[in-house]
Amino acid sequence: MQAFLHNDQWTELGKYPIQTENDIVMVRQIVRQHAKNCNMGIVEQTRITTAVSELLRNMYQYAGGGEVIINEGDVNNHHALIITFNDDGPGIENLELAMSDGYTSGGGMGYGLPGSKRLVDSFDIHTELSKGTSVRLMKWK
Repeated sequence: MQAFLHNDQWTELGKYPIQTENDIVMVRQIVRQHAKNCNMGIVEQTRITTAVSELLRNMYQYAGGGEVIINEGDVNNHHALIITFNDDGPGIENLELAMSDGYTSGGGMGYGLPGSKRLVDSFDIHTELSKGTSVRLMKWK
């Protein structure tokens, strides 16, 4: 599912399939390096990398994988690192519940979606049952 439009003003830094645990580790490292290259401090690097890690794990666990697109560009008068996650999984049955603190459907700690949202400057999610989920997060530089 690809619910978000691409902005032609953004620079694509990479597009990565997520099919294995190794893909998760690789994309986390790539995001951290892009954050570092953008002169984000260590705290901001850790925040974006943690948010990405949570979303990658969700994508892998609940949808069997998907694709991540990393962009850089201007959004609302901010220069941003923009990461979009697309999967063709089952979708999220109750998005409001999934976005509530402490909720988990898989035995985890329940920090995934709401925790990721708190770690970034912009977080949007679209989901449709039987079609998949798309999440776009942004971290200002």
